[in-house]
Amino acid sequence: MASYARRTNLIEGVGNEVLLGLSAFTGALIAALYFVNSRGQQTGTIHPDSEGNVATTRERLQNEAEHVGDVSLGGARPSRRTHHRNDGQLSCPICLGSAVLAVETNCGHVFCGHCMVTYWQHQTWLGAIRCPSCRTQVSLLLLNFTAEEHAADSDERREVINKINQYNRRFSGEPRTIQEYLQDLPTLLRHAFHEFFSVGGLMWMFRFRIGILVLAAFLYLISPLDILPEAVFGIIGFLDDIFIILLLAIYISIIYRQVITARAGDG
Repeated sequence: MASYARRTNLIEGVGNEVLLGLSAFTGALIAALYFVNSRGQQTGTIHPDSEGNVATTRERLQNEAEHVGDVSLGGARPSRRTHHRNDGQLSCPICLGSAVLAVETNCGHVFCGHCMVTYWQHQTWLGAIRCPSCRTQVSLLLLNFTAEEHAADSDERREVINKINQYNRRFSGEPRTIQEYLQDLPTLLRHAFHEFFSVGGLMWMFRFRIGILVLAAFLYLISPLDILPEAVFGIIGFLDDIFIILLLAIYISIIYRQVITARAGDG
């Protein structure tokens, strides 16, 4: 009987259930990475319910731009650039120009940092805003600067970072529903993934925690001990593996949200 079991193994010395678990983990990981990256950075239109607030924000931005122009003609140096032309890069649906010092909402939409701050301050300073593009409640704003913008030092950059930190300190810790956690996954996992492999990204303690979580999930998936064994339940037996991967993704997003909140506090 033992010799028959050995003959039926695809790889000598390795159980077929281990290979199935490894294949399931690899397939799920590839699918998750593809889904996360395919979401990308969304630039979209303005939601009909947001058009009034966006129109008011555009008017304020235009007034600021005219004021800066008047000051510049008077010989003083403007401290902030408030009007941006569209040069084919990521566009801001508020000012309709290229996204400058861009920020990304937890729902994955990109705006100019100054446009988003103006939208927040002149709409509802005391509460979290809803995304102008999809009306999802914005609980987190993520910096999406270019390499040049990260390296440059300007009054506008410092002001945007300061206001974004204020926003994240106030609203990133609010209670979340399971649906909201799932909606935020693509954006937060993409940012966490990029920071995990960048030199100045996540702190080593958070990288260690994420590494331990991934390793534990991997060991469970290749283990012959399953809540729903594939040998008994067939394809349904993979449901517990999918559930473990989903829990892992949600917990990583929670850890990353904690990182952003800690940065906001330090800022």
